Amino acid sequence: MKKHTFLMLALILLAQVSFSQESIFQLSSHILDITTGKPATNVKITLSKKDKEDNWIKVDEKNTDSNGRIKDFLKQDGKDNTGVYKLTFHTSPYFKSLGQKSFYPFIEVVFELVDKEHYHVSITLSPYGYSTYRGN
Repeated sequence: MKKHTFLMLALILLAQVSFSQESIFQLSSHILDITTGKPATNVKITLSKKDKEDNWIKVDEKNTDSNGRIKDFLKQDGKDNTGVYKLTFHTSPYFKSLGQKSFYPFIEVVFELVDKEHYHVSITLSPYGYSTYRGN
């Protein structure tokens, strides 16, 4: 009985260690609505990469969380993620959900990943303007 109990505990511990390893992602994003001073939640963001023929290829698409963030674009799993990328912030549905008109139906931010560092691309947003920056 003791041998069986020890084996079960060892398996449980091994499973916890395996599942507790966090994945590392190279790209994240954040949207702050400066008209409200709050994060822009549930905004769809599409990540695309430019290929060798200058075509945009969709890589991923996610919605911002309750803090206006997406933390998990481009999993670092040994692949080379360098290249030219574009984040498309689909802002029109967000403003419509707030009952507001907006000048920008979407916002595209183009940038280049040149190494394996973490990149954080954010925007501050209002119905008639936006600003972008590389955060950390």
